[in-house]
Amino acid sequence: MNPGLKVSIITPSYNSAEDLEGCLKSVITQKYPVWEHLIIDNQSSDTTTDLVHSLNLPGIRFFSEPDGGPYDAMNKGIEKANGDLVGILNADDCYCDDRVIGDVAELLETSGADCLYADLVFVDRHNPENVRRYWKSYPFTPGSFSKGYHPPHPTFFVRRELYRKLGGFNTMLKISADFELMLRFLEKYRITACYLPRPIVRMRLGGISTGSAGNVLHGYKECYRAFGMNGIPVSPDYFIRRTRVILQQYWNREGLVN
Repeated sequence: MNPGLKVSIITPSYNSAEDLEGCLKSVITQKYPVWEHLIIDNQSSDTTTDLVHSLNLPGIRFFSEPDGGPYDAMNKGIEKANGDLVGILNADDCYCDDRVIGDVAELLETSGADCLYADLVFVDRHNPENVRRYWKSYPFTPGSFSKGYHPPHPTFFVRRELYRKLGGFNTMLKISADFELMLRFLEKYRITACYLPRPIVRMRLGGISTGSAGNVLHGYKECYRAFGMNGIPVSPDYFIRRTRVILQQYWNREGLVN
């Protein structure tokens, strides 16, 4: 295959060796050649470094240095990336199949859009074949964020120059900086988006945003704060609307995954 758009994948990691191998292999097995996969590691004390070196996978760029958390690591990866498109894949997540990057690159190339997103499935932390929640996306319309809907960030691919123009992740937000970035890009600056109507990422439950009720509530508060930071009106019943969307994702989980 002769790739048109070059794709950079960024993976922040910290003591994630248990899950990282699956993440790495889901990238390297893509039929569309990934230009580079940047692992931005926060000086892990587990076997992460040994794992990455032992796999000796082509296209891997491994950096182990102190960082201020996953969003700071993502910003570092964006600065180091050389591809035309940038996607973020967390260390405990993986792509659903070997056609993901090819489908993403083809649709972005033919559409000419600034960014792309797709569907996502949440899976059991210890059994990634067990789908617990299906995040069904829709073509973007302005005002969607205020109504409780936003794209799943792990499926969000952006042309690299947009980060240069519009900025990276706001590290003052500890749980919802990905929400704020998409809100800023899509609602404030109205970059063009296309939607790939299928699941492309399996995301393990139990991460920073889903690990506890406290984290979920704190994430909600940060989302609300993000609207104010960007001067975007938000519905007073935003929390109710967002909760309804999440409940619908649990109801939709059966029979929707390839």
